[in-house]
Amino acid sequence: MEAEGAIAMLAAVVPARDEANRIGIVLRHLLRLPLDLVIPVVNGCHDRTWERVSGFADGRIEPLRYRFPLGVDVPRACGAFAAYARGADVVLFVDGDMIEDMNSGLRHLLSAVVRGGLDMALNDPYPSLPRPATLAGRIARLRRELNTALGLEHLGAASPSHGPHAVSRRLLEAVPMEALAVPPVSLALAARAGQRIGVGARIRHADLGSDPRDAEHRRRIGETIIGDCLEGLCIARGEPRCRRRDGREYLGYHPQRRFGRIFPEAVPAES
Repeated sequence: MEAEGAIAMLAAVVPARDEANRIGIVLRHLLRLPLDLVIPVVNGCHDRTWERVSGFADGRIEPLRYRFPLGVDVPRACGAFAAYARGADVVLFVDGDMIEDMNSGLRHLLSAVVRGGLDMALNDPYPSLPRPATLAGRIARLRRELNTALGLEHLGAASPSHGPHAVSRRLLEAVPMEALAVPPVSLALAARAGQRIGVGARIRHADLGSDPRDAEHRRRIGETIIGDCLEGLCIARGEPRCRRRDGREYLGYHPQRRFGRIFPEAVPAES
């Protein structure tokens, strides 16, 4: 891919925790894309994820390894910092459990940044919105509320919290790296900084191939995203960041996020 006569350096960041049965499939799909760098962020694994990743002979794969779990979304920020340090112009985020071949949609995300000039290209996974009474429906409504508050109604319910997305180097220079670990906060800060944000692909949730999890995990992830969106709303309204609504605080997995591992001293693989 070319951007205004210059060759863009394209990188992918792949968070992976206990994905030994899936990470190889994900990486093989990604290596068919015109990527210059693929950074699996292997963290807190008790299986053979690291062996699967390190077994790839392709020199584009430059994994990071952490013996302990980094927490939800923090691996994205760690990988983005490493990609930025290597000179990446575009960073694509794909979770290490998404085994379906969605390369057509991923190409659209990359192109939306390289050719389309977006700084954050999102995936819209909702051909139709989930039922309002469900947890997914509540989350979708809150995402729309945040996007509307940011003046980004055209995004619908698209969010960097959900599935793959891509960002530009400009965005990584405008938004603090730690904000990438709370995706709706990165969205709010990017909008406030005048970054160009749009929908670059429409890969349905059912077509991501994500690992099905138990009800408790889904509940906690849902509460994490709700709390993240509430923080984003606070930024949109110029208020102190807060994860509370209607007398309830939405934490989910938020307390387990290791924000301190994002910065330079955290980037080398830990043996």
